[in-house]
Amino acid sequence: MLVSRRLKRLLQLVPGKRRFGVYRFLPFFFVLGGAMEWFMINVRIGKETFYDVYRRKRSERQYEARMEKGE
Repeated sequence: MLVSRRLKRLLQLVPGKRRFGVYRFLPFFFVLGGAMEWFMINVRIGKETFYDVYRRKRSERQYEARMEKGE
């Protein structure tokens, strides 16, 4: 109950309630999405980034599809 009250109080501090309603939180989500995208592109875990793995898997799928067609 205490956490819920604190959360409500924190949410009330975000400006623009009357004009934008719940949409006043959209900038936070845009920033969060941008930060997540930057993390996926630039941060290496081990020796690879997320996009390195994505590109490799995509090329593997394309290769397998070509082999199934008999090219």
